[in-house]
Amino acid sequence: MPKPSIIRPYHPSDQPELLVLFDLNTPQCFSADERDELIDYLNHHSERYFVVELQGQIVGAGGINFSEDQTVGRISWDFFHPEYQGKALGSQLTQYRIELLKQLDHVQTISVRTSQVAYVFYQKMGFELLEVVRDYWAKGFDLYRMELPANQTKK
Repeated sequence: MPKPSIIRPYHPSDQPELLVLFDLNTPQCFSADERDELIDYLNHHSERYFVVELQGQIVGAGGINFSEDQTVGRISWDFFHPEYQGKALGSQLTQYRIELLKQLDHVQTISVRTSQVAYVFYQKMGFELLEVVRDYWAKGFDLYRMELPANQTKK
């Protein structure tokens, strides 16, 4: 296991490094078509986005966003440098965001919308699969909509 990581809020100056990480995960985890969506997200919807640093280097990132009525908190845009996948850093970041969402009174449901590439990871984190939509994100990248059971949503 790597030395302890630092989870900190995203800053716009992190964007170039995050795009490098995204590109390292394309096409295995993301379609190249999703890059512009990530840029839009980082530029306009990243108020609760976090980066993971290890020894001063950004090795991963992930965020939180909300449904229009603010009752659903969504885990969003997770990715890590391939060399740091499978080393518990993604679990640390996901648990960090789940705990943040549990503290928000308006959040009744915690969900994630992912693909077939990562849904088993979220299953291991306690999320239950509710729906699969073929070719949702891009051709070959299906939507796996998952939620934490209600008894795991609040402290």
